[in-house]
Amino acid sequence: MSACLSLGSRRELFVDALMAERLTGRAQVRLHHPVAREVVLVTDRPWEGNGTNYVTVLRDGDRYRMYYRGCHYSYLAGRDRANHADVYCCVESLDGIHWTRPQLDLHPWEANPATNIVWTGGGGANAENFAPFIDANPAVTPAARYKALGVGVQSPGLYAAASPDGLHWSLLAAEPVITVGDFDSHNIAFWDGLRGEYREYHRQGRQGRDVRTAASSDFVHWPEPEFLAYTAIVDSGQAAGEAADVRDPVGSAYPTGRVSELYTNQVMPYHRAPHLFLGFPTRYIDRGWTAAAQHLPRLAYRQTRAAGSRREGTAITDGMLMASRDGRHFRIWPESFLRPGLRQTDSWFYGDMYQCWGLVETASSLADGPPELSLYVTERTLQEFAAQIRRYTLRLDGFASAWAPLAGGGVVTPLVTFAGQRLEVNYSTSAAGSLRVELQDPDGSPIPGFALADCDELYGDCLDQPVSWAGGAELGALAGTPLRLRFELRDADLFSFQFTAAT
Repeated sequence: MSACLSLGSRRELFVDALMAERLTGRAQVRLHHPVAREVVLVTDRPWEGNGTNYVTVLRDGDRYRMYYRGCHYSYLAGRDRANHADVYCCVESLDGIHWTRPQLDLHPWEANPATNIVWTGGGGANAENFAPFIDANPAVTPAARYKALGVGVQSPGLYAAASPDGLHWSLLAAEPVITVGDFDSHNIAFWDGLRGEYREYHRQGRQGRDVRTAASSDFVHWPEPEFLAYTAIVDSGQAAGEAADVRDPVGSAYPTGRVSELYTNQVMPYHRAPHLFLGFPTRYIDRGWTAAAQHLPRLAYRQTRAAGSRREGTAITDGMLMASRDGRHFRIWPESFLRPGLRQTDSWFYGDMYQCWGLVETASSLADGPPELSLYVTERTLQEFAAQIRRYTLRLDGFASAWAPLAGGGVVTPLVTFAGQRLEVNYSTSAAGSLRVELQDPDGSPIPGFALADCDELYGDCLDQPVSWAGGAELGALAGTPLRLRFELRDADLFSFQFTAAT
C-alpha cells in the first residue's frame, strides 16, 4: 500500500498537482491566470518615483496596508538614482481597491512636513528593500507586532526590525541577522503558525538568480540558509526532473538553452490552506537583441537603457507560480502565471511586472459575487516617469484546477484519510458540464454507497458546494479510513476540496 496522506479537515488545492496522482480520459491539471483590474497607485510624489518594486500588501483587521520603495532611476543620466536616498512608504485602504496616503509626521521631505514615509533606514540598515509582516506568533509582544527584514548598507546582510503599529520602526539587533546571500531583492519573512517558526526567503546566485531560505525560533538568530529545490509541473499533472535546473524551463524545452532566473520569490502561506506555501517569483530572462526585441515597446528608449549594460534593454520579466508543503521543496509551473500583456507603451521591460508580496481578500468585481483574491503588480518601473501598481484578481483557490473538456476525464487522488462528515468542492462547470465524486478503497474499487453512479451530479459555479450520494450514505462513517477520491469532470474545473463538519 502506498503512503497515506492525512488531510484532516484542511482545504486541498491543485496548485502543486499533488492531489492529481492519476489522470484519466482527457483530464489535466491546468494553470489559471489573474485578471487585470484598475491601477491603485501612481508613485508621483517627490520622494517616490519609478523604482517602485519590492512591494508588500497586508490586511490588519479592517485596514489594508501597502508598503513600497520610493526612489527614482534615470537611464538618460546613466542609470543614476542619486536624486534622493531610498525610503519606504505606506498607503492605506478600507477595501483593498481605493488607497490613500496617510499624512504622517515621521519623516518630512524638503518642503513637505507630513509624508507617508515610514522607514528611511538607520543603525546600519538602509531602505533599498524592506518587507513588513504582521507577526501572528502567540508569544509576540505588542511592541513587536509588526516585523520586517531590511537590507544593510554598512554590514552586508539582512537586519531585523520591529514595530508596534507598522509605522514606527526600530532595529531588533545592531548587526545583520542573516549574512549569507545576495540581498538586493525582496527579502521576505513571516510566521509559520503550523510549524511554530519564522521563515525567511532571499536571493542568491546559483546558476543564475535563485532563492535561499532559513527558519528561526525568535527572528533574530538564524542558521545558514539553504537553497530551494524545485520540481517542474508538466502538462499531465505529474512531476518531473527534481533538480535545480527546472527553474530553467525554457532551456529544458528548447535547444537554445535560454536561462529563466528567479529574481524575487514572494513566498507566503496561503491563508485558506496554511499548510501550502505559495510563491510568486519574478522570472528574469535575457534573449538578447533578437528580431522580436525590435518590436517590443519603446525601442529607442530600450537602446538608450542598454548603452551602459545590454540587459537593461534586452532582459524582460514576468510572473511565475510555485507551491510547497515544507517550505524548501517547491513544485514550479514553467509557464507564466502573469504575462506582461498588451500594454503598448511601457511594458516588456526588465523590472516590469513584479508581483507584490501578499494576497488579500476583497469584494467581488461582480455586484453579487463572493469575495475574491486580490494581488498587486508593479508597472512602468525604472522608466522616465512615475511607476504604478495595478490590482489583479482571482477566484478564491483559483490558481490551478483539475479540468476536463465536455468529452470527460477523471482525477484520482493519492491515498488519504480525512476528518469530518461532509465533502465540499470549489468548482465551476458550463451549463452542459458536470462533476461527480467516487470514493474508492485502497485497491481502487468503489466503496459501496459512494460509487460514481451513486453521486448526485453537480453543475454550477460555487466555492463550497457539498457533495451528496443517493440514499443519503453517511460520509462520516469513513473518517479515518484510507481511501482515494475519484473526480469525474465534464467541461468543469475543480479548484479545491475540503472535508468539513456537518452543519
